[in-house]
Amino acid sequence: MTWKNTADHWGPVSQALHWLVVALILVLAAVGLSLDSLPKTPKYFWLFTLHKSLGVTVLALVLLRIGWRLYAGSPRPLPMPRWQVHAANGTHALLYALLLAMPISGWLYDSASGLRPFRLFGLVTMPKLVAPDEALRHAALATHQALFWILAATVLLHVAAALHHHWIRHDATLARMLPERRS
Repeated sequence: MTWKNTADHWGPVSQALHWLVVALILVLAAVGLSLDSLPKTPKYFWLFTLHKSLGVTVLALVLLRIGWRLYAGSPRPLPMPRWQVHAANGTHALLYALLLAMPISGWLYDSASGLRPFRLFGLVTMPKLVAPDEALRHAALATHQALFWILAATVLLHVAAALHHHWIRHDATLARMLPERRS
């Protein structure tokens, strides 16, 4: 078994990074969407710090994933109309951009808020990106929230396309991102 991607399949490292980011994004979305409705108790601040820590983790994993893809390559494209190839490439590029921009906008919001530096999972103090700035704090929060909805729509499009390929076109698009079955 190779750890790298093959011509026909995403390798186990690419798959693990993909599905780990998916799981973290689901947790981040649930926590982020619930924060406004919670009272400012110690549980709230614990959840907010967890949200920030998981966001920085996603940033690191996406950078690792991009590096791994550059190193390990990617499977050859499956036969499909040219417009679908362009749409898939554009959607993937947008997903990567959003998965980088979301945590950076959140980190910028945290930095501009003037709050004390947060500790990544209680272990490492994260540096501030900027000095406290109320206007920047509001802009970063608005950006973070808008990017979430764009990410949610893009993820739904990505999932719909994968399911279309699996159930309608009956090709290996989805299966290539799942562990290979042993005969």
